[in-house]
Amino acid sequence: MSLPAEIWHLLLKDLRLEWRQRTALAGLLLYVGGTVYVSYLSFTLRGGLPPAPAWNALFWIILLFAALGAAGRGLGQEPAGLRLYYYTVARPEAVILAKITYNALLLLALAGPGLLLYTLLLGNPVQSWGLFAANVAVGAISLASSLTLVSAIAARAGQSGGGTLLAVLGLPVLIPVLLIVVKVSKNALDGLPWDVSQGPMLTLVALNFIVGAVSYVLFPFLWRT
Repeated sequence: MSLPAEIWHLLLKDLRLEWRQRTALAGLLLYVGGTVYVSYLSFTLRGGLPPAPAWNALFWIILLFAALGAAGRGLGQEPAGLRLYYYTVARPEAVILAKITYNALLLLALAGPGLLLYTLLLGNPVQSWGLFAANVAVGAISLASSLTLVSAIAARAGQSGGGTLLAVLGLPVLIPVLLIVVKVSKNALDGLPWDVSQGPMLTLVALNFIVGAVSYVLFPFLWRT
């Protein structure tokens, strides 16, 4: 079987498992919704909506922790029997690329409703919605792809330490991504033209390809340990 076919079948397997265990996805959506609602209560008690810089920072904080929660449900929570089954039917490159794709789709599914609820409750200071939406989509993919390999590394520490390692190793890796997405979001809030954000957006896309390439090269060595 070719590599794209293996990736497709592994992705379908993850999507079917997610559909059967809908409570896990509902829990992540509940976390995002609950965090947004608590933020709304905090600002309305002070008699107003957050200023644009605080609105921008708070949104990405919520999405960051949603990404950490989604990535923590990946390779680290799969039983040993399933990983042994992977060894016999799939290549490691297909496994990691399918996981990156699945985590990216999952975080996009969280970012969309989360952004809608966020704007409904906390206002909408965005002046360039096209740029902001594109930045959220590419940023969500960047967060998911960066955390997938980190999650695989953390899983090797065992169930007791994997979650802690994911946060410790993941946050430094995500700093470049967060710096770029916050900057582009600020440009969208200010209504600046697309040309101003073209360089950072291309850098973000390049980071996605770099992370994918590094995962493709390094994961087989992690797979054998």
